[in-house]
Amino acid sequence: MPAPNTITVDKLSRLVALPGSPVVIDVRSDPKEAIPGSLIRNADDVGLRPLLDASAFVVVDARGEGPAAAAAAFLRSEGLAAETLEGGFATWAEAGTPTVSFAHLPPRHADGRTWWVTRSRPKVDRIACPWLIRRFVDPEARFMFAAPAEVSAVARQHQAEPFDVSDDGVFWSHRGERCTFDVMVEAFGLSDHEPLARLAAIVRGADTDRLDVAPEAAGLLAISLGLSRQHSEDHVQLEAGMAIYDALYRWCRDAQGEKHNWSSHQPAKRTEASA
Repeated sequence: MPAPNTITVDKLSRLVALPGSPVVIDVRSDPKEAIPGSLIRNADDVGLRPLLDASAFVVVDARGEGPAAAAAAFLRSEGLAAETLEGGFATWAEAGTPTVSFAHLPPRHADGRTWWVTRSRPKVDRIACPWLIRRFVDPEARFMFAAPAEVSAVARQHQAEPFDVSDDGVFWSHRGERCTFDVMVEAFGLSDHEPLARLAAIVRGADTDRLDVAPEAAGLLAISLGLSRQHSEDHVQLEAGMAIYDALYRWCRDAQGEKHNWSSHQPAKRTEASA
């Protein structure tokens, strides 16, 4: 049984990367990898800069000793629900649960966020990639959209990371038959996370017009094109698209075995013996 105000690795692993789950705050110094979706904070700065709009938090340090407990106590004094991860990041890593690698993460700006820029009028990859970044890599990431000819200039002006563009030297772009989403899943060390691998196949099929890659690719393409027609403002479309990818990820994670037809959800018929 976990100590008061702590959460186990097993329980937290079922919550991360899902909308509405507790915000994970990592207070280790300059971590090279982290729990998916973690906010990276100096232990002394927790609470000093506005956090994501959430009512529940899990604070993580190296081994669940000291810094995390102090930060969680401070958050609770602010009226927020805050726990620490039992055993800290070391226990999380030892359990073999997914971690995000920061080896290819762009430098953070003064506001603590990573900044990204891509082409306007997104369809598939340019919605899927921001979803992946916000749910698994940097929940506070800033995304900018610009006309294709202006992406490079915006990137230079704002020191933003370009993605899903064909300019020479851009790291985050298509490679062979793989789309940008595939590249990000691999570069952030998430290739072994089976739900993301399933989702990547769907995104790849929809984004590269190879609808035979996954049966769900055609549906994602149709929804993506519909969203693009429905929303004229790119950031509004991004927010609408987040819900689509949240649902697809959840299906990839634990709903593939569920069937739905006229009879699958009907109440069981009572027999004479049970009457």
